[in-house]
Amino acid sequence: MPYRRTPKVQERLDAQRATIVAAATEQLAEHGYGGCSVAAVAERAGVAVGSVYRHFPTKADLVVHVFRQVVTREVDAVRAVSAQPGEPAERVLAVFETFAQRALKAPRQAYALLAEPVDALIDAERLEFRRAFTEVVAEHVAAGVRDGSLPPQDGRLTAAALVGAAAEVLIGPLTSGNAGDVAELRTFVVRALGGSDARHA
Repeated sequence: MPYRRTPKVQERLDAQRATIVAAATEQLAEHGYGGCSVAAVAERAGVAVGSVYRHFPTKADLVVHVFRQVVTREVDAVRAVSAQPGEPAERVLAVFETFAQRALKAPRQAYALLAEPVDALIDAERLEFRRAFTEVVAEHVAAGVRDGSLPPQDGRLTAAALVGAAAEVLIGPLTSGNAGDVAELRTFVVRALGGSDARHA
């Protein structure tokens, strides 16, 4: 007969998995993908390396899981702030300002999400992150076009371009600590949308 885990055994395994994921999340935030080795995560979690591999066959599998949790949290944060009252352009600005502020508070994690060299599996999650971010922005660009507050444009194309540009702008500050370029991001977003600097700046 196949082995069946008792509820208590399963509970212990689930708790251990949660501990490993929490340790990996902290390791990624502090040291980036390059510093998120299985050995480092195991030491941080207080478990054997083999215990990590019992739950996640490879480092990439572990980091993919962490990426999905972090991405969900970040997308939820910008979606929530963009749901606040305001004109569509203001909501789009809120998305990018919130993302930039959160990124600068956790630069290593943000750099891993945006640009650090990673395995193909993680790179695929990075693309999903950009798609999700783009969808949030596109909703508000399309709303602005519909109500006439923004000029006619392809909302998804504009959103994708803005997300890509914002990611590029943030790479410098995330690696150097100089946030000067981020201050200009607001003006760039307003102009890219076709809005008025005087009105939205």
